[in-house]
Amino acid sequence: MGTLIVLVVLALFLIAIFNGGYNRTFLERVKNSTVWDWLTTVDHKKIGILYFLSGFVFFIIGGIEALLIRLQLIVPHNDLFVGDTFNELITMHGTTMIFLAAMPMIFGLMNVVIPLQIGARDVAFPFLNALGFWLFTAGGLLLNLSWIFGGAPDAGWTSYTQLALNEYSPGPGIDYYVLGLQISGIGTLIGALNFMVTIVNMRTPGMTFLRMPMFTWTTFVTSGLILFAFPALTVGLLLLMFDRLFGANFFDHAMGGSAVLWQHLFWIFGHPEVYIVILPAFGIMSEVISTFSKKRLFGYESMVIATTVIGFLGFMVWVHHMFTVGLGPVANSVFAVATMSIAVPTGVKVFNWLFTMWGGELRFTTAMLFAVGFIPTFVMGGMTGVMLALPPADFQFQDSYFVVAHFHYVLIGGTVMALFAGSYYWWPKMFGKLLDEKLGKIHFWFFFIGFHLTFFPQHFLGLFGMPRRVFTYQSGVNLETLNLISTIGVFGMVIGTLAFMFNVVKTFKKGVQASSDPWNGRTLEWACASPPAPYNFAQLPKVRGYDAFWLEKEAGNKEMQPAEPLAPIHMPSNSHIPILMAIGFFVAGFGFIARGDFSMAILGLVMVFITMFMRSFDRDPGYYIPVEEIERTEKGVKS
Repeated sequence: MGTLIVLVVLALFLIAIFNGGYNRTFLERVKNSTVWDWLTTVDHKKIGILYFLSGFVFFIIGGIEALLIRLQLIVPHNDLFVGDTFNELITMHGTTMIFLAAMPMIFGLMNVVIPLQIGARDVAFPFLNALGFWLFTAGGLLLNLSWIFGGAPDAGWTSYTQLALNEYSPGPGIDYYVLGLQISGIGTLIGALNFMVTIVNMRTPGMTFLRMPMFTWTTFVTSGLILFAFPALTVGLLLLMFDRLFGANFFDHAMGGSAVLWQHLFWIFGHPEVYIVILPAFGIMSEVISTFSKKRLFGYESMVIATTVIGFLGFMVWVHHMFTVGLGPVANSVFAVATMSIAVPTGVKVFNWLFTMWGGELRFTTAMLFAVGFIPTFVMGGMTGVMLALPPADFQFQDSYFVVAHFHYVLIGGTVMALFAGSYYWWPKMFGKLLDEKLGKIHFWFFFIGFHLTFFPQHFLGLFGMPRRVFTYQSGVNLETLNLISTIGVFGMVIGTLAFMFNVVKTFKKGVQASSDPWNGRTLEWACASPPAPYNFAQLPKVRGYDAFWLEKEAGNKEMQPAEPLAPIHMPSNSHIPILMAIGFFVAGFGFIARGDFSMAILGLVMVFITMFMRSFDRDPGYYIPVEEIERTEKGVKS
């Protein structure tokens, strides 16, 4: 009740400020501050930066958890982190990396780049875009507060039932998992819907579907995957919440429930999730390889078809995570064939990247190094994926370190390397400065070598019989050396990541100012300033073919031809409602975790409904940027 009173006082204090009753001078000062501008922004570029930086913070947290796991396994019979603590570390590492690091960093790049690539001035729903980010942040914070209050989740990132039910996880840890992921997942769904509508409706004149850049195409397919996959996770989490908090028995087999039902719901989401994070990585690689090979992407149309086919097949293969459940040989065979067939469109992509580089004028910038390093690394992960698609082999590999090695080759060798490539490539467009190339190459080599030292030996650890999720192992069974090498490799990735962080700090302090087109780019984002003006394009560009900006440069034009006359530009106003609504969800989530007293949860839900009410009657029509101000801004950019 004390917490409730504090929250009520805080809420009254906030209401007083927002109504100007506390101190109007103070209120004006707050509203004119930079912090307030970022907290209330609906600008897709700023929201993209917020997504990216938040995701990177969670990437560091997940990385520290991984380092602690490997330190525990560096020698046999170690007792640094054992039992429940080790279970919490592996659970939070997997959950953080998948939901709170990889996805938001991808969403960050999408937010910054997609409207620019299709020649739009914004996303379709700027308010929802801000709401999606703040909901993701609220869910992520709630999940990680479990380290401070009451113990972290400890049932693995998959939270299999029965393990995740009250009988085996009696503390609040799984409640943090259930509530945090539900809140964060709403934000992700909103974001996906926004991208899909934006790409369908807001393309500049001439930008047909078959003229869209590959990153836009992969974002489009990924958004579709999220719209179909996340509801399954949301339903599963909701049912699990009812099982844990209100005594329902959807998954408790002793009470007539089904533990396999959770596995179906989780993997109907979980396997498309792999493609939700890897398809945008394919898009990033396509942009980087094409630009730094100075060539049109080889087989563009086949890449589009391959992307769509991968998106479709991604939904057809979730049962390959359940071969050992006992669904029978017919089901296992059908899903095995479907799984192996994904290798075909993926192979098309790999060969097209190689043929794009073939005969090109290659420039090995840091972004290109990550792209080139990505190809063999991801192919290795794909090959072990085909091995796991064979049910008889999967029965042997199941729950061994071979599986750990496979998905880290896919997710780190694929997604994380692509994110680093995209960071170096689009940093000038995000911040107006170029990251240092020398530090970038130090980052790449330490990270690349460290990654392979860490995860390549884990294939053999699995083949030698070491199960995953164990906190120790016997000595004298040929596991010591490989575990030692694996742990040493982590330090290589740590040094590489520290080099990236130092690079970011150095660039902010005294980085080289970037031109609008520092890489001699091919797509529309390089046709506007670095960083772009709030309205992106003074006049929407007219697109005449694929690689629209490159076509104009080849035709001797220095900039895009306008598709409209210069006129005042309408922009949406900032809004504080998204962050207030997210705080409401956060308070409600926290309240449900405090079992037995749901007063705080009710307060949070009331806050959510009040903010919805405020939004329903918000009549702010936005504002117009006059032509004179646009001309002044554009003149400043060109000078």
